[in-house]
Amino acid sequence: MTTEASAPGTVSLDREAAWQLLCQWTQSENLRKHALAVEAAMRAYARKFGEDENLWGITGLLHDLDYERYPTAEEHPFRGVEHLRELGYPETMLQAILGHADYSGVPRETLLAKALYAVDELTGLVIAVALVRPTKKLADVDVKAVKKKFKEKSFAKGCNREDILRGAQELGVDFDEHVATVIEALQSIAGELGL
Repeated sequence: MTTEASAPGTVSLDREAAWQLLCQWTQSENLRKHALAVEAAMRAYARKFGEDENLWGITGLLHDLDYERYPTAEEHPFRGVEHLRELGYPETMLQAILGHADYSGVPRETLLAKALYAVDELTGLVIAVALVRPTKKLADVDVKAVKKKFKEKSFAKGCNREDILRGAQELGVDFDEHVATVIEALQSIAGELGL
């Protein structure tokens, strides 16, 4: 299903094609689930801000396209962006993907880029909170639970708290509201995430 007409030299933003591309590059079920989580959060923010939900969702879906093959700061996300550029994906998407890695040196100038950065780490934290709930269900995660675990530095050490806070600030949203938006987005795809 194509939702946007293609200009010469650009790929149509086809969600199924983007998913197939992700699956070609990413074998890890956990990385695929991370991509789905970020996609859901990006779609939620696109709706909230009145932006192109398909563009935002596919940006989230493909933001870590190359991470499994090229996990180093020298190559991720540069290799993936290079491939997406060859395929004709829009430059605004590519700049957002580059900007989600602070070390890339690419500033986050668009709302799309700021949203991607804001949700990336937070989706991981919310999922980690769900996994330690007795039910292991996203339905049992709320803002209070996430904020409590956020304060525990030993919990989900891989989730960069500074990035999460900076992301909400750059996006211009209240932290509690930001957490609530991401929780709701992930709850909407709980079945796909197995949570």
